Amino acid sequence: MSARVRGLALAAAIAAAAGCGDVVRSSRGPAILNVDLLQGIAGGAQGTPTAVLLSDVLVLRTTPAPCSAATPCPTIVDDFGQATLSLSMKNSTVAPTSNNQVTVSRYTVRYRRSDGRRNESGKEPVLPYDFDGAVTATVPAGGTVAVAFEIVRHTAKEESPLVQLVSNPNVIATVADVTFYGQDLTGNAVSATGSMSVNFGNFADQR
Repeated sequence: MSARVRGLALAAAIAAAAGCGDVVRSSRGPAILNVDLLQGIAGGAQGTPTAVLLSDVLVLRTTPAPCSAATPCPTIVDDFGQATLSLSMKNSTVAPTSNNQVTVSRYTVRYRRSDGRRNESGKEPVLPYDFDGAVTATVPAGGTVAVAFEIVRHTAKEESPLVQLVSNPNVIATVADVTFYGQDLTGNAVSATGSMSVNFGNFADQR
């Protein structure tokens, strides 16, 4: 083997080792992040959490004035999610320490339709667009934390395919996959995904 070939082989091996090191580090943390519970809150952050989120594309508000039962105000309201996060140790015989606590800093929401249809390039979307969001919460070692976050944005209800639901009785049934990303105190990257049903429609209600 020539010196040049040996040098190229060594460089490739070093690059591969560096890449593997990054991957191993991101998954080598001793603690695992868990999504223990994922629920939706329709019409803002003040409602009652439910296992299946009925996301109303147009809410009829009866308060405050001048809105009333006789003349309700059509309103677009975002929907929130609520997750309960916890940690578990890969080695069940080792007790967690403060170094294992995880600070979550962001999340992603990815929708998929229950009927299997997907967004295709150049065509009218059949799903709300996926999005990233910011959230900050620290999951303590040996404890849990509740995290509130936006799961359906205002803008999604003003875009296809949700805006068309305002004037027709169809319901779009989806599954929302919510992934939370964070780091423990020693720099290990961790993530966890929870899923819940989200059904979009112009549901009959007055709020």
